[in-house]
Amino acid sequence: MKRLIPPTAARRAGILGAAAMIVAFAAPGAAQQANGQKATDFKLTDASGKTVQLSDYKGKTVVLEWNNPGCPFVQRHYQGNMQKTQAAAKAGGVVWLTINSGAPGKQGHMEGAAAQKWVADQKAVPAHYLLDPKGVVGKGYAAKTTPHMYIIDGQGVLRYQGGIDDKPAARVEEMGAARNHVLAALGEMKAGKAVSVATSQPYGCSVKYAE
Repeated sequence: MKRLIPPTAARRAGILGAAAMIVAFAAPGAAQQANGQKATDFKLTDASGKTVQLSDYKGKTVVLEWNNPGCPFVQRHYQGNMQKTQAAAKAGGVVWLTINSGAPGKQGHMEGAAAQKWVADQKAVPAHYLLDPKGVVGKGYAAKTTPHMYIIDGQGVLRYQGGIDDKPAARVEEMGAARNHVLAALGEMKAGKAVSVATSQPYGCSVKYAE
């Protein structure tokens, strides 16, 4: 897997080379992840203070979910849809990582204890709720909305990115019948098939990055 943090060898490239790597993550979209390519490795602290690294889950399918509890779109999905999707993924042996890239002082930002309480209150079942207050991982993945979903296979290759479904509504009553892109992709991957909808338009609130 590629890494968000420049490797030790980068020091040999000189100050300019290292600076260029840092600038590459200065804005959303600067490091767009490509389907069919290795997903960028990263390391974050979860709500309980544990350090979690993406590459720790080599050999397992991983779902990344960008989250902002204050976003109406997130709140709509957490009326049951997101929890059901998490539970179904977990039952299939998938590792679910929820990521909060909201900056301090911005909507949805949480510290560890508050994040733990929110997960418990929502009866959510991610493997970890990860905190990314500086937005390094979010920007590295060009995460634009909450929610914004990514699926990475056991070889560390990105197989899906986009919305959780095809109904960009903020209220349950506006949703109607929706195609759950995440569950559909996971099912196809488990069956050894190509993901039929590998990219979709993410929708929701913009990720509240630091200025």
